[in-house]
Amino acid sequence: MAFLNTHKNKKPLGIYVHVPFCRSKCQYCDFYSLADHDETLVDSYLYAICRHIQETGPLAPNHYVDTIYFGGGTPSFLGAEGLAAILMEIRRNFDVAGDAEITFEANPDSVDDKLLKRLRAEGFNRVSLGIQCDDDEILSKIGRPHTYEQAVEAYHRIRKAKFQNVSVDLMFGLPGQSLMDWTNTLENVLQLHPEHISCYGLKVEEGTPLYEYKDFANLADDDTQADMYLAMVDILKEHGYRQYEISNFAKRGKVSRHNLKYWTGMEYIGFGPDASSDFAGKRYSYVRSLPDYVTGIREGGQIVSEIAEIPIRERAGEYLMMRLRTIGGINKAEYESSYLLPFEPLEQILETNRKLDLTRCDNDRWHLTPKGFLVSNSIISDLLLAQDRSEPLARRK
Repeated sequence: MAFLNTHKNKKPLGIYVHVPFCRSKCQYCDFYSLADHDETLVDSYLYAICRHIQETGPLAPNHYVDTIYFGGGTPSFLGAEGLAAILMEIRRNFDVAGDAEITFEANPDSVDDKLLKRLRAEGFNRVSLGIQCDDDEILSKIGRPHTYEQAVEAYHRIRKAKFQNVSVDLMFGLPGQSLMDWTNTLENVLQLHPEHISCYGLKVEEGTPLYEYKDFANLADDDTQADMYLAMVDILKEHGYRQYEISNFAKRGKVSRHNLKYWTGMEYIGFGPDASSDFAGKRYSYVRSLPDYVTGIREGGQIVSEIAEIPIRERAGEYLMMRLRTIGGINKAEYESSYLLPFEPLEQILETNRKLDLTRCDNDRWHLTPKGFLVSNSIISDLLLAQDRSEPLARRK
C-alpha cells in the first residue's frame, strides 16, 4: 500500500519508549528494568509516560515520526492495553507517518493470541522476539524465563497474528556454549524464516548477577567468540541475510529503520526512565529510577539526568564510531562537508587496514569487513586520534 508524502517540509523523527517491567531479570542484563512491582507502579508509569508525551509533542512541530520502538525491559509484559494507550498518545501528540515502522520487543513467555491481535489492530507492524538460543539448559543458566519450544510457539503465534516483519534476538558466547552449539542454534532459528536477525556476543557487565560468577561460568574466550562471529556471518549470508551492521542481518528491505537512526546520527526522542534522546542539537537522558521519573512528571520536577549540546568535532567522532558499525560506512565528501575536517588522515589509516582485509572501499564508501568488525575498537581508536590531530579545513593554508 502506498502512502502520500505529506511531510515534504518536515524532518523525520524516531520515538523510543522504555518499558521497565520484566517477569524476571536475566543474569546478563544491565538495562534498567524491574522484576518486582505491583499494578500501582504500572499505573503510575502509564500516567507519567502519557503526560510526558503530551508535554513533548508541541516541541516537534517541524518533525514527523517515521519510527516508534518499544524496548525494555519486556514491553509485551506490560500488556496490550498499556502499549495501545501509549501508542494512541503518541499519535495524538505527534505527526505519525502512515507507513511508520512500529516495533515492540517481546519475550516468548509474555505473548498470547489476544495481545498480538490487539497490537496488530492498533498499528504495531514489527516484533522483536528475544529467543537467545535453542538450548534449554543454557537458557536456564542465563535466567531466561522460557524454553526454546515456547520461543517457537511464540513465533508461530506472531505469524498467525499476521505480523509480516519479525526480528529475532540471539546471543553467542553463552555459558557452556560451543561453536557447534551456536551454529546449531542458527540453523534451527533459520528454519523459522524471520525477516531480521540480531546476533550479539555476550558481554559480562559489572553489576549484573553473571559478573559475580563469570570466572566459573565456562564462558567462551575471545578467540572462540571470534570464530562464532565469523561462522555466523557466513551462515546468514548463505541464507540470504545481508549484514548491514556489526550485529544485525536482514532480508532485502527489512533493516531496522529505527535502529538505523542511532547509527546514522538522525534525531530521536525517548520516553521513560533511563531513556535517551538526541534532538534539536542536544543529547539528554532521564533518571534511572521509575519512582523519580513519575514524581518528576507529576510535580513538574527534574527528570533529566544528563544533557549536553554536542560540538561539531564530537559529532564528527560520533559519525566515525557509529557509521563504521554499519556496512554503509563513511564517505569523504559526506565527512568533509558535514564537519569541515580533512578526510585524508583517515583515508591513510583505512588504506593500511585494507591491506589487512579489515576495511574495504565500495563506491567511494569505506566500511569494515567482518574481520574488521572484530577489531573495530582498535581501528576506530586510530581514526579518532587522527581526527583529533586534524585542523579544520577552513584554517588550512
